[in-house]
Amino acid sequence: MLLLALDTATPAVTVALHDGTDVIASSGQVDARRHGELLLPAVDRLLAEAGRALDAVTAIVVGVGPGPYTGLRVGLMTADTFGLALGVPVHGLCTLDGLAYASDLEGPFVVATDARRKEVYWARYDDSRTRVTEPAVDRPADIADRVAGLPAVGAGALLYPDTFPDVHAPEHVSAAALASLAAERLAAGRELPAPRPLYLRRPDAQVPKNYKVVTPK
Repeated sequence: MLLLALDTATPAVTVALHDGTDVIASSGQVDARRHGELLLPAVDRLLAEAGRALDAVTAIVVGVGPGPYTGLRVGLMTADTFGLALGVPVHGLCTLDGLAYASDLEGPFVVATDARRKEVYWARYDDSRTRVTEPAVDRPADIADRVAGLPAVGAGALLYPDTFPDVHAPEHVSAAALASLAAERLAAGRELPAPRPLYLRRPDAQVPKNYKVVTPK
């Protein structure tokens, strides 16, 4: 097994390789405006570092969000392209699940990432492997009573200390965590879902209401 994992659902552009036993190489860079520019070079560097060829990859794992439309689609399209070119399966995992897994927290907690517009993408977990609510997008003040007293993980939680006073690492998702979680589930015989993006809201770019189509006479 050689899993290539990647995630661009948050400001972090992160890539990892997993051989079914351990993460053998990983990288991450936080830059919300350069997902498309940074992702493929990161894959090339990682393969070179690990001494592996791209055609040795047996499956792709990609974070499906929730996240902003523009950044998220970079990772999803890249994963689909690799899958088609190599003839290997592409698996999707919730980005919040990767953060939860990397936290290694035991008790109930919350994962929250920055959704902009003074909102967070979030979900509740019973432990680092068990999500108990569907991912959602809300203003922190609107969910304060639902997360009260719970530790929190993620960059979104750091932005709103009144709602999330007890914040734990990691701040950003890592593809290494996604790869390890995927490898663990595959080894247990669990079927991983196909990548379906969790946008949760419409893209920021909209066609103007009074847009006029100009055609030549």
